[in-house]
Amino acid sequence: MKIGILTGGGDCPGINAVVRGAVRTAIQKGYKVIGLRDGWKGLVNKDHVNLDLSSVAGILIKGGTILGTSRTNPYKIEGAVEKCKKNFKRLDLDALIAIGGEDTLGVANKLNKEGLNVVGVPKTIDNDLSATDFTFGFDTSVNIVTEAIDRIQTTAESHHRILVVEVMGRHAGWITLYAGIAGAADVILIPEFPFDINEVVDILKKSRKSGKKHGIVAVAEGATFKDRSMVIQKEELDSFGHVRLGGIGGILSGKIEEMTGFETRLVVLGHLQRGGSPTAADRVLGTRFGVGAVELIENKKFGRMVSLNGNNIVDVPLEKAVGKLKTVSEELYNTAKIFFG
Repeated sequence: MKIGILTGGGDCPGINAVVRGAVRTAIQKGYKVIGLRDGWKGLVNKDHVNLDLSSVAGILIKGGTILGTSRTNPYKIEGAVEKCKKNFKRLDLDALIAIGGEDTLGVANKLNKEGLNVVGVPKTIDNDLSATDFTFGFDTSVNIVTEAIDRIQTTAESHHRILVVEVMGRHAGWITLYAGIAGAADVILIPEFPFDINEVVDILKKSRKSGKKHGIVAVAEGATFKDRSMVIQKEELDSFGHVRLGGIGGILSGKIEEMTGFETRLVVLGHLQRGGSPTAADRVLGTRFGVGAVELIENKKFGRMVSLNGNNIVDVPLEKAVGKLKTVSEELYNTAKIFFG
């Protein structure tokens, strides 16, 4: 049997753990493995590399992806889907492991329905994929943001400032919520619950009046004012129809300073949240997902995705995985609000 592996979308700590887990499992079973470079672009262009034990030695601790990635969508490029099908045959592939988020797995689901043997592995720091309790990369990102907030706390306290920390999170606020709670942020603002700037200001004023002379506001890039739409950096869409978000932190910090008179500064964490070595939790989860993906192929369970249910690795239909985003519940957000201010 010959298996292909690709990694698409944004990079994410723990991808290499999945690749390593899948390659080592496949070779142990006597299968051949190739890596397709730069996501779906690799299948479109037949750009690949052989993967063996030496290829994956030492990659467990590395962030990013040794296979490269892109946001290529074959369904938005004329003739690309047919190229994917032809190259699947030309490369003599029996199955393909697609490691990615909603967009990458959406393509995987479509290609599987068109006859290609594909299985999926959920990858996103945002933890917003349905049908899995957690995605790998999320734990690392939360730890990075929490450490950033911890460091920011001390400088905010020294200068008696409000620090606004802008965190990744387009439609779901999982990273902001978890890191905000762990970092003892005074206010946490996420896309699921549009906010009233007056309420934010009131919380910060009351906190200052109670004797606390600094404050931390954690805000997801996709958070919105109650009377406004998303703040975007660029109008043009990528191949999956997304605009580039960012800028809410700057607008928010300006409003806070204007309405409170408190000196306010902005910190945009950006791609720091994706970088660096994965945590132990993400290394283990990624490894388990890689092993599970090969076992799906061995059992000919195509069109499915490995998933974490409690502490068990299970599998679910790809269709279910990409059907709906997993967002923060009101109950969980209310837990965070207990500590606001």
